Amino acid sequence: MRRLILVRHASHDRLGRILCGRMPGVSLSGQGRVEAAAVARRLGGTGATRILSSPRERAQETAAPIAEALGLPVETADGLDEIDFGAWTGRSFSELAGEPAWVAWNEARSTARPPGGESMAEAQRRIWDLVEGFAEADEVIAILVSHGDVIRAAILRLLGLSLDAYDGLVVDPASCSEVALWPGGGRLVSLNERVAP
Repeated sequence: MRRLILVRHASHDRLGRILCGRMPGVSLSGQGRVEAAAVARRLGGTGATRILSSPRERAQETAAPIAEALGLPVETADGLDEIDFGAWTGRSFSELAGEPAWVAWNEARSTARPPGGESMAEAQRRIWDLVEGFAEADEVIAILVSHGDVIRAAILRLLGLSLDAYDGLVVDPASCSEVALWPGGGRLVSLNERVAP
């Protein structure tokens, strides 16, 4: 059995206001740095043998103290990258609220697509390819630092649920969710565990 700990990046100043997606320069806020340090303290004793992170700054900044606590390098993995939100990138949620395509995105994640961007199904395929590779790997424990919707997509796939059920899962900033994997199967061990800073 292999254990994967899926960590959502810690807080940044645009959280809840702007759809950042893959926009550059989105770094952790002061609160986010405190959260990342708390996650590092929690995961420092896990015995993890690998740490992989999305290429986004906020994920890399969350992974760095975890890597330091474990004495491991951070490996960048494109499969953990944020969803490409295309033309929506950098727009405020209040701006998007009335757009029909945005409403469709939030009501039918299994079929909708951001204009010029990536579908959630495509994001699910890329993270699942990465996750599935661990079922056959020698690593006993790995930490994957990613983004809320991408983590939700992986967990929904593991549970055999539709992407349209994405809103039934909560994946807060700086939360940890754990899955256990084996060849041909797996299970959700914990979801959205938070550590007090």
